[in-house]
Amino acid sequence: MDAIGIAIFTVLGAVIASFLNVCIDRLPARQSIISPPSHCPFCRHRLAVKDLVPILSYLALRGRCRYCRAAIPRRILWLEIANAALFGYLYSQYGASAELAVIASYCCLFIVIMVIDLEQGLIPNRIVYPAMIAAVIVSVFLPGLAVVPGIKYAAIGGGIGFGLALLVAVLSRGGMGFGDVKMAALMGLVIGYPMIFFTLILSAIIGGVVALVLLITKKKKRREGIPFGPILSIATIVTLLWGGSILNWYLGLF
Repeated sequence: MDAIGIAIFTVLGAVIASFLNVCIDRLPARQSIISPPSHCPFCRHRLAVKDLVPILSYLALRGRCRYCRAAIPRRILWLEIANAALFGYLYSQYGASAELAVIASYCCLFIVIMVIDLEQGLIPNRIVYPAMIAAVIVSVFLPGLAVVPGIKYAAIGGGIGFGLALLVAVLSRGGMGFGDVKMAALMGLVIGYPMIFFTLILSAIIGGVVALVLLITKKKKRREGIPFGPILSIATIVTLLWGGSILNWYLGLF
């Protein structure tokens, strides 16, 4: 195992997570992710390089802005740690390859959607629509990669995801929003046919478990909705990472 490569990509994952945090903060507000440079949202002070070192800066500052002492969201730290671990794992599985680049990009995409929906209860079109176009382009030009469905299967998967989610949205009378429907179409384009069925079933299972836990702990009432975008995102990431292995294991039981 290439320990140096894993270490490099682990650090890269933390660095990229810093950019993902910027996207999470700015895209829902329709702000540029490039300008202005990183700054404290409370005192507006521009952050120095020493304030932007992933993970270490947060720990050194004890979760507080250096300039006004306002609390820095813990999400910043946890996302940097999680993405660092994710990138290290992906390198251990795929090495320095096109597959690594594609699957890492998709995981980052769904992480951003997941956190935005958790925090703000929306799935921005300015993320979903460009991501759909990118998924189609990847399927057209990189169909030979193990993690990429050909355009035919991507299109079928997108159609199935959109159709089934739209049916659920109509039958549930608002239980699922149209943002989730568009999200399901994106999932289908990324995962392709037939794995979109596995991903949707997994989403239903995860959603049921989450709903049960929230009801038992009285965090949610029976008729109170929960954001479904994070659940769809988690199911998609799990499918990207281990979907084939899980499915083969399940089929091997019979």
